[in-house]
Amino acid sequence: MTTAGVLDVVAAVLLLSGASLALAASIGVLRFVDVLSRMHAATKPQVLGILLCLAGAAVRLRDSVDVWMLALTGAFQLVTAPVAAHMIGRLAYRTRHVRRDHLFVDDLASRPGG
Repeated sequence: MTTAGVLDVVAAVLLLSGASLALAASIGVLRFVDVLSRMHAATKPQVLGILLCLAGAAVRLRDSVDVWMLALTGAFQLVTAPVAAHMIGRLAYRTRHVRRDHLFVDDLASRPGG
């Protein structure tokens, strides 16, 4: 098998594994019952899935301009997903949409604005 054929197989494996993680994230968002579980399912596997898809696309495209654009897209996902998850979790806690009986430690309970 040639080098291009091996790289195509690697790209296909990366794309399929990234797509399966994104599918698992979407099923988790639909199936989980509380906000914090859904938030976890919406951020952790989704970001890893998109990074794997971007890596597969970078391996397949192999052009420096395309790879840099995909790297910037991945960096943007890594920066924005945790911030969005934090804001959603904080909003859910403040509006009392979090099941407090499922929390092991509630660090915000003693704070006046928590």
